[in-house]
Amino acid sequence: MDFWHVLAHRAPVFVWPVKFCVAMTAVTYVLSILTGNVSQVDRVWTFLPTIYTVYYALLPLWPTIPPTFLFPHTLDTLPASLKETYSPRALLMASLVVTWMLRLSYNTWRRGLFSFKDEDYRWEILRQKIPSSLFQVFNLTFIAITQNIILFLLGLPTARAVAQPHTSLATSDYILGALGFLTILTEFVADNQQYSFQTFKHSGMLNPNEWPGARIQWTSQDAARGFVTRGLWAWSRHPNFLCEQTFWIIISLIPLLSPDSPKLDFPPTSLASLAPLLPCLILCILFFSSTIFTESISKGKYPVAYAAYQERVAMFVPLLTPMWGGLLRLQGRKESSDALVYGTGSNSEGKAKAE
Repeated sequence: MDFWHVLAHRAPVFVWPVKFCVAMTAVTYVLSILTGNVSQVDRVWTFLPTIYTVYYALLPLWPTIPPTFLFPHTLDTLPASLKETYSPRALLMASLVVTWMLRLSYNTWRRGLFSFKDEDYRWEILRQKIPSSLFQVFNLTFIAITQNIILFLLGLPTARAVAQPHTSLATSDYILGALGFLTILTEFVADNQQYSFQTFKHSGMLNPNEWPGARIQWTSQDAARGFVTRGLWAWSRHPNFLCEQTFWIIISLIPLLSPDSPKLDFPPTSLASLAPLLPCLILCILFFSSTIFTESISKGKYPVAYAAYQERVAMFVPLLTPMWGGLLRLQGRKESSDALVYGTGSNSEGKAKAE
């Protein structure tokens, strides 16, 4: 009995998403070989979780016979409860993920990353650090296969919500939904502050038409430092990454904390009890490892200032930043650290540094 036959009978809701994931893995890998550019998955990162999420949320919409190749469809073996009515909870999750997609797509577009000529600078640095044969293995196993699997997994919380009774939204749904939209807004502000800084750094000119929250009066001292340390970035070295991880944790929690969900084991009694959180946990591991690599590059470019930034500001959690400042104060190094990170004199006004 082959894989597809087993999947069609035991988990028919996953047949089309798995086929689509396999197809996208093959397409992105082949394109990376043909173009010599391995950022193919990066270009579709903004769309794939949305495609999977919307597929599950709109199951009653899809035909049983696809009109074209890879068009979303369902199987006759799909339970009637899934293909006859919509889940309000899944629709809420889809609205959150679509909003997330719009934010990320906008940021990707304005940075020019949808261009087929653009490649994530980190891949080129990695390419220089390891043998070409090993990089090609990495390209296949991680960049193409693993990342596509992660994007597929991000749709699973919505599939879980669809499998629950299609009841009205509960209090937990409203609270987590509001937190999800707030997280997207915060990440949008972080994106805008980073983009505003990079624009000033390369042009030397302030843009009076920046989005609210990013209208920061950057200085020549900021540009000389080379990296942003103001606004949200004064409290977290990667506020955008923090929000990204938080968003997908919220998405995972929506079906888990609903009244229709089985009781969770807390604290977890086994690895199996962590399975519902697997998508967000894997994403957090990816972001943590990626951030370590990214920071090693930044520290190589700005060895003194970035080392001070790492000592002064928490990697992700803003609440830790005042604690780091307190430790530096006890060591008598806070003022010198603040001078490197936030600047000194008149140029430090408005830096909103974390105490």
